[in-house]
Amino acid sequence: MNRRLRQLVVTAGSLALAAVTPAVPAQAATTSASACPSGYLCGWSGTSETGSMVKARADMPTMGSWDNRIRSFWNRTPSFACLYTDPNFGGAGTFFSDAPGQGATSYSQDLDRNISSLKFVPNERECDDTPYAGWYAEPAPSAPGFGDLNGDGRADLLSRDRSGRLWFVSGTGDGALVSGGWNSMTALTRHGDLNGDGTEDLIARDSSGTLWFYPGTGKGRFGARKDLGGGWKSMATITATGDLGHDGHGDLLARDSSGTLWLYPGTGHGTFGTRTSMGGGWKSVNALTAPGDLNGDGHGDLIARDTSGRLWLYPGNGRGSLGTRKLIGSSGWGQMSALLGIGDVDGDGRLDLVAATQDGFENPDAGPTSNQLRLYVGNGKGSLAKYRVLQRDWYDLNGGF
Repeated sequence: MNRRLRQLVVTAGSLALAAVTPAVPAQAATTSASACPSGYLCGWSGTSETGSMVKARADMPTMGSWDNRIRSFWNRTPSFACLYTDPNFGGAGTFFSDAPGQGATSYSQDLDRNISSLKFVPNERECDDTPYAGWYAEPAPSAPGFGDLNGDGRADLLSRDRSGRLWFVSGTGDGALVSGGWNSMTALTRHGDLNGDGTEDLIARDSSGTLWFYPGTGKGRFGARKDLGGGWKSMATITATGDLGHDGHGDLLARDSSGTLWLYPGTGHGTFGTRTSMGGGWKSVNALTAPGDLNGDGHGDLIARDTSGRLWLYPGNGRGSLGTRKLIGSSGWGQMSALLGIGDVDGDGRLDLVAATQDGFENPDAGPTSNQLRLYVGNGKGSLAKYRVLQRDWYDLNGGF
């Protein structure tokens, strides 16, 4: 059993949104756990799965005659079952997290005769939050050419939840489902227009090593994907970089398992040309992101994190290679679960960096700082200011892009 303090709920299982099935009390006066059928959440009027039984497999905004009667329960659905202390999925205080497959809960002090509604959701965070983490970006005074997926002049996010759904999260905080099935992707990256239609696109690698091109629609969605070929499984990191070669086409960088960094020049048609080596020695780098022109020299740059948690800026030279690196973060960056170069977030005309802290990360000097989305403001000269928190609910997710 896992217990967490959160604003609303009590939890247990994954998605099963069928037509509403009313609670059905068992016929016998007393039952046992063996009476609970697979695919249902069952509740008993006594502790330790004894007494009369009720079963449900769809959302119940009210419990009817079973309101505040349940003393023990067992979630046998594949979904998270959110158990609320008020009708209509409300209530405040401690919630109980009982994931599928953990067995029956024979007694819970917080929930004893204190359940008034329940619902089933794919992921635990949906008991008391949206499936994605909302955020806010200021309108940029000029378009940087990347980061804006819907053409409203603000940087946008893509967020993947634990069940594999990909969400478009606009700079105004609104979210919309792109599609499901994205847990099969082991890398996702984006940085501007790759096929020449003026909208930002997405590159993804699946678990078999095939690379896919998803053309952006300019509305926070993507068109039919295109196979870019296999053999990408050996690449430890894959990063869309924008135009490193100064030919007007967005490029791709990939680091292989031996530590060689490769440049794949974009053709402007959603494909890539023959790769060239950018050199070896990159094995100590475990994250790459392209922030655009961070130092104001007119060329796109690269940010890299090494295994010791330091952050480095590699300035682009406009000729498809990189200059001498500069340290821009001396420590602590190993605690970040995502590094995102998505444009000008604070609207000051300079490019920024967004980062998400890992679940459970705690800075002893600053108190609990896990599950934060942070903004590191760029100064236009290749350095970053101290972060400010954009969002404090970056939890129970499976990546930001």
